[in-house]
Formats: sequence, C-alpha cells, structure tokens
Amino acid sequence: MRRWLLPEHIEDVLPAEARAIERLRRAILDLFEVHGYELVVPPLLEYLDSLLSGTGRDLDLATFKLVDQLSGRMLGVRADHTPQVARIDAHLLNRQGVARLCYCGSVLHTVPAGMTKMREPIQIGAELYGHAGLEADVEIVRLMIAALQRAGIGRLHVDLGNPAIYRAMAASLDADRAEQVFHAVQQKDAVGAGPLAILTELNGGAEVLARARKELPRETHAALGALGELAKACAAPGVDITFDLAELGGFNYESGLVFAAFAPGSPDAIARGGRYDEVGKSFGRARAATGFTMDLRQLAALGKSGQKRSAILAPADRDAQAAIDELRQKGEVVIVNLPGHDAAELGCDRKLEKKDGKWRVTS
Repeated sequence: MRRWLLPEHIEDVLPAEARAIERLRRAILDLFEVHGYELVVPPLLEYLDSLLSGTGRDLDLATFKLVDQLSGRMLGVRADHTPQVARIDAHLLNRQGVARLCYCGSVLHTVPAGMTKMREPIQIGAELYGHAGLEADVEIVRLMIAALQRAGIGRLHVDLGNPAIYRAMAASLDADRAEQVFHAVQQKDAVGAGPLAILTELNGGAEVLARARKELPRETHAALGALGELAKACAAPGVDITFDLAELGGFNYESGLVFAAFAPGSPDAIARGGRYDEVGKSFGRARAATGFTMDLRQLAALGKSGQKRSAILAPADRDAQAAIDELRQKGEVVIVNLPGHDAAELGCDRKLEKKDGKWRVTS
C-alpha cells in the first residue's frame, strides 16, 4: 500500500474547491452576522462525556474516540457542533434572554452520513437559544433558505417533520423497540415500523396534514398544526415546501420541528435542522433551542462559486513593486512570475508591462 494514500471518504481540498469553500464561508458568515448571529469556535476535541451529553446513540456511533495522554480520560473528536454550542450557551455565555450563535469548522464522522458525503464535512450553521415559540423556528428556516440561496442554490425543496408525532405514537414501546422503530420509520421501512407504519406513508403536500389529522391520535394534532404554520410563514419564491412525517432529524436528539433541504442533483439533504430543547439539560440549562447545519464541501460542489479570478502577471522586477502594491490595494490579483518558471501555469489573463517609462496593465 502506498504510504500517501488517505483513508476512505477522506480527501484533500485542492485549490478550486478550496476557493469555492472559502468564498461560501465568508458569504454565509456575513449573512449570519447581519441577522445578529455571533460566531463561536468550539474545540475539535473534548472529553467524551461532555461531548455526548444530552445526545442519542446515533451521535455516539458517529464519534471517533481516543485516550488523552495527559489525563487518561476518553476524548471524542466532534461529529457535530450542536452539543458544543449548547454547552457554550449554558455555561460560558449564561444569558437569560435569546442568544443567536453561529459556527464553521470541520467535524469527523466514523462513517459517511450519506451517499455523497465525506467523513470530514466542513460544517457551518446557526442556532437560536432561549425562545420556545414558533417565531424562532420561522427565523431559523428562513435563514437556512437565505443561506442556501446565497450559496447559489436556485431551486430548493424543504421537507418539514416533527419527531413529537413519532414520540406520541411510540410512548408505549420499550426503549430497545422504540430505537428499532425509530430507524425503520426514518428509512421508510413500513414492515420494520410495525404499528407506526402509517408515518412512512405520510409525505407530500397539504393533503398529508389533512390525512394525518384524521388518522393519527389527537395527541399529535398540536405538532401537526405547528408544521402547517411553519410552512405558511416560510413560503418563498423558488422554494417547494412539503411535509414528511417520517423525517425524524439527524442524530436523534431533536425534540420538535425538524427540516431538511434538498436541491436538484444531490441525493442527500444539503441542510438539516430542527428544535433540540433537551440538549442543554445535561449542562444544567434545558434552554429552548433551534438551528440548522450545512456542509460547505457539499455546497461548493453544487454551486458555481469556485471560478478562479482573473489575474495579472507581473515581472520579478523591483522597479515594478510600487505598481504591484497599488494594483493589489485595488483588489486585483497580481502574481509575480519568478525566473525559470512556466508562466502559462499561472493562468493570468493580463500582464504588467513597462511602456513609455510607466507600468501598465495590458491584455
């Protein structure tokens, strides 16, 4: 085996993709900032018991684990930012009112989360803490749609669901059976879902909610009503909103409304989010919380933000330095052609040349 081979589903990010990812990162974080979301940067590693506090078995299975050589305790490499951001909200910020937080960084998964996924996504997301009302869910879904549109995704399909419907119907099941049925419903396996098989059929437009009101227990009606209200409030041009009562979220710690966005050309969701009011409970503050996350690598592959900027080829001449500095201050890309190298590889479409005693840019 060649020593330089990377593990499966782990890849280098080469210049064109890196350029697209960085442009998206800047654009989306700027969008979050003008909506009042503050950037936080949690550590890549944490003690395992803290990293997995308040989360389900799915996140545990997705997390790489190792022993800390300093303390002897188990560490985890984060597979998701949300538990870390919940810890920051609960213990470091400790605000009584609403906190709007955002983040961007790599996470690591033990196995790929989808057909087109890498094991090292670059996760970017926003979370709103401290408000339990539908207004917060509306704000988050609208922000997700705006971020995807900023990323150049022209047509979106958003699925809405609510795990509270599943939990109301699965209340009589023991823990092991409930776990099996949860995954069967999520995978739309009607046979495995057993008594909850009807949830695998309830996906589509407004008619889904009408049918659900007739066929599901009364305990589910409040959750169904919230789905209808959210869809009305988030309607937007170029966005198709449907309902999927088998959509139960990503890592199985969601407590209320969940949503997933899809785009033409991608079999996997390009953004996911929902309400997770219980995540902070293990940190001593069960704050209302809702948010979403996206993978910048996936968005970069779908969008058109990786085109290389035009550049000016400049000579390695000290006399040209003032002209080079001036062009760069104006935002131009200027590449100095070092002696002995192939200028064609640099991809410049213009040149800085000295004519009539002055440095000029020529085509």
